[in-house]
Amino acid sequence: MTTKLAAPVSIVVPMFNEQDNVAPLVERVHEALADYTAAWELLLVDDGSSDATVAEIKKAREAYGTHVRPIPLTRNFGQTAAMQAGIDLARGEVIVTMDGDLQNDPIDIPRMVDRLLQEDLDLVAGWRRDRKDNWVRKVPSWLANRLIRRLTGVNLHDYGCSLKVFRAEVIKGVRLYGEMHRFIPAWLATQTAPSRIAEEEVTHHPRTAGTSKYGLSRTFRVVIDLISVYFFMRFSARPAHFFGLLGTGFGLLGGLGMFYLLVEKLLGHDIGDRPLLLVSILFILIGVQMLTTGVLSEMLSRTYYESRNVRTYHLPARFDLAGEYDAFHMPRSARGDTSPVDEGRV
Repeated sequence: MTTKLAAPVSIVVPMFNEQDNVAPLVERVHEALADYTAAWELLLVDDGSSDATVAEIKKAREAYGTHVRPIPLTRNFGQTAAMQAGIDLARGEVIVTMDGDLQNDPIDIPRMVDRLLQEDLDLVAGWRRDRKDNWVRKVPSWLANRLIRRLTGVNLHDYGCSLKVFRAEVIKGVRLYGEMHRFIPAWLATQTAPSRIAEEEVTHHPRTAGTSKYGLSRTFRVVIDLISVYFFMRFSARPAHFFGLLGTGFGLLGGLGMFYLLVEKLLGHDIGDRPLLLVSILFILIGVQMLTTGVLSEMLSRTYYESRNVRTYHLPARFDLAGEYDAFHMPRSARGDTSPVDEGRV
């Protein structure tokens, strides 16, 4: 498929023990991009495979050329780290990420790239509407997608689909840790408007070679990472608000408990052996600790932003800052000019 618009593309594929999928993957990518009119490269990131994946990647480079780039990691760091390595080393204006198990179909890449460029988007995420997986993977994924949508406010159907197309200048500003690759749209929403994020239905195939690296254990890690994402999306620049809300809540509960016990004491009842007394004291101490943590977090946050000169906002990468000064108006009095001439602009 020939796109109406084209830009240099980098395709990033993390691979772990996928020796049987390397050759067919590279072949399908070349078939899919045979009519693509701009330059492109394929970055195959080996995530410390213990099989012949590295050897197969080297064979593919010899067979197809230097645009097939092997990125060998020293050990198994995980899919997120492997994806980050590929993004860091990508040279294209558009970056595509996809799995190396051939369940994502490269035939969708030109169409997704075209949409990104035509509609001036920052992300086009794949949506595996007709997903070819068993219920063990579908059910946790369905629940996770609903939970992520609810907490992040980014309305996508399929966060777990690795086939995504990004504008490089935006995705390179996002750092990925843990299992955060599935939350990239949420992270991106901290730097760009939700209206610049879209989704596209993509083809999904059943796995035919290799073994799946996913299991139910990942569901728990997703929940933990989701809590982190929620915190950083809402409170990274104002952590005192987060801890302050918690501290105030615990403090109020503890205060209400103590007030109730005070009334009971004034009425002549013994409160020394009441469990509520210990609980109220505990809640008050937790509240004070939360408020203190909020103050310390605020100090650390400000130190981080100021020491690294990190802004709490993001301008578009194509924003012409120099050009904006052309419209800066300076009154004659400020210039020391009192002559009746046109004020002009500087």
